Amino acid sequence: MQKTVYMPLDFKKLPEPDMIKASQGFYEQIKKRRTVRDFSSKMPPKEVIENALLAAGTAPSGANLQPWHFVVVSNSAVKQKIRDAAEEEEKEFYSGRAPQEWIEDLSHLGTGWQKPHLTDAPYLIAIFAQSYGLNPDGSKKKHYYVQESVGIATGFLIAALHNAGLATLTHTPSPMNFLNDILDRPKNERAFLLLVVGYPKDDVSVPTITKKSLGEIAEFV
Repeated sequence: MQKTVYMPLDFKKLPEPDMIKASQGFYEQIKKRRTVRDFSSKMPPKEVIENALLAAGTAPSGANLQPWHFVVVSNSAVKQKIRDAAEEEEKEFYSGRAPQEWIEDLSHLGTGWQKPHLTDAPYLIAIFAQSYGLNPDGSKKKHYYVQESVGIATGFLIAALHNAGLATLTHTPSPMNFLNDILDRPKNERAFLLLVVGYPKDDVSVPTITKKSLGEIAEFV
């Protein structure tokens, strides 16, 4: 086993008033993030996507094995294939596969099986979770806390994109095996989430919703 090399932690300690200001500023910024379903076709700078992916790659993971892979899709033909496959699954979901309670919970958000944003938006980012890795000799390398690790990285990615001025939509058609086929991903990877990325249309509107209060989501003991 390779010996771990340590280095000094690059950490800036803030005065408490600055800490409070920074935490409030981040909250004020991130609470404006909203899921968007109407995207402009305008192409954002590729460097923004690259930097957001690098930010996602800094997420903590089990044993630092980083069990994720991101496939960025901008090719219109590939996006159309993804939309066709996703709408096929969504049509089954909305026409009988989903419990009625689930459909009712979704009804006020105006969602349906049609997914035009999958071809309208300039970028789709398919996020894959690697159930195991591969050693140089082809043998399997165990991964730990895969779902948790990929979920955290996805959260970093969404926050980074929002911070850069882009809108996102998290899309999870079930099953998502078609993404492996279309994007030619190996057997050790499973589609975790499809993130739609771009600028919102100028006239876009979103449902008026509320978030739970601090007292509803947390307690201090």
